[in-house]
Amino acid sequence: MRKVELLIPAGSLDVLKVAVVYGADAVYLGGEAFGLRAKAKNFTNEEIRQGVEFAHRRGVRVYVTANILAHNQDLPQVEKYFEELGAIQPDALIISDPGVFSVARRVLPDMDIHISTQANNTNYGTYRFWHALGAKRVVSARELTLTEIREIRDNIPSEMEIESFVHGAMCISYSGRCLLSNYLAGRDANRGSCSHPCRWKYFLMEETRPGEYMPVEENERGTFIFNSKDLCMVDHIPEMIEAGIDSFKVEGRMKTALYVAVVTRAYRKAIDDYQEDPNKYRANLGWYQAEIAKCTNRQFTTGFYFGKPDESAQIYGSSTYIKNYTYLGTVEQVTPAGWVRLVQKNKFSVGETIEVMKPDGRNLPVKVRALTDAEGGAIESVPHAGQIFYADLGAGLTPYDILRRNEEEGDGHLC
Repeated sequence: MRKVELLIPAGSLDVLKVAVVYGADAVYLGGEAFGLRAKAKNFTNEEIRQGVEFAHRRGVRVYVTANILAHNQDLPQVEKYFEELGAIQPDALIISDPGVFSVARRVLPDMDIHISTQANNTNYGTYRFWHALGAKRVVSARELTLTEIREIRDNIPSEMEIESFVHGAMCISYSGRCLLSNYLAGRDANRGSCSHPCRWKYFLMEETRPGEYMPVEENERGTFIFNSKDLCMVDHIPEMIEAGIDSFKVEGRMKTALYVAVVTRAYRKAIDDYQEDPNKYRANLGWYQAEIAKCTNRQFTTGFYFGKPDESAQIYGSSTYIKNYTYLGTVEQVTPAGWVRLVQKNKFSVGETIEVMKPDGRNLPVKVRALTDAEGGAIESVPHAGQIFYADLGAGLTPYDILRRNEEEGDGHLC
């Protein structure tokens, strides 16, 4: 059985630390340029350095994305950026553009290079091509079945690695190569500025009747014609491993610490359980599924892994998320008296019962006994986003424990 890597997205230094603590084998992140998430809280070079140091101390690898489709004016800046990364020493670069690849091979000849899914990697000939040029890993196109990935595994060098998505949002366009955002909003998805027009609601207008909007419907189910469900393969870890995949990649560099913690912890346990004993994995399926459902999603699908998706892989009635839990904050430190220091993410109050999510898999209900502001003054609630405060929760909390509140119904916001 090949050793499987759990690869987790990090949109900020704080989220990177959560991913590491909750069980990632590797994290991937974007710098302030040349990645495909320009609207994320991308890393400065100093934050990359701090992230690499934090991860490496705990045996976790760090990959940096530089997977834009570059224009002429990008190439000199890419070269300078790679020179700067050489001093920081992440474990690999994620690249899609052959020109950017060439710059990386010249500037950083000893750096591992992974080929992004944006390069449309759909056959073993493509994998062999990149291997001959020096790539260590290729990220499979989302459009491949597990049978096709198994065939790729059987036809490439054994040391070459396959990375495939295991969880997260699906793109409506082939391997993420989308022109809709650039055309409709002037924001180039292939250079990191996607406006996500696949989540918009569309109407039809006939040429001779301007201003008359007719809904685009199919069996009266709605008008969100590009709105895919999210990928979730936690029920299919055995099939993913048997296909010969080396790295299970979670999508979501714009997600919160709660999302990252929930998904990382669930997949970590699923992978470890299966590799320890397949019967243990099967016995715990309900736990993995219940935990994954506690964070925001657009309902789940298995994507292309078992064949071409049919109409059930789309959401027709709404583009909002299902939200079961609200993120309240992550424990930053614990005082000698047992109070915890946090930065407010969502409001909560004295007297509420909330849940503590711990990296080891436990979920502990606790009652909010008391709150103080940063100066120690008693308060009844924490209404201000970003507010520093202290909480008495009467439990044995540790740094990186996450506080969350169970919600009966979602409101469409990210957790």
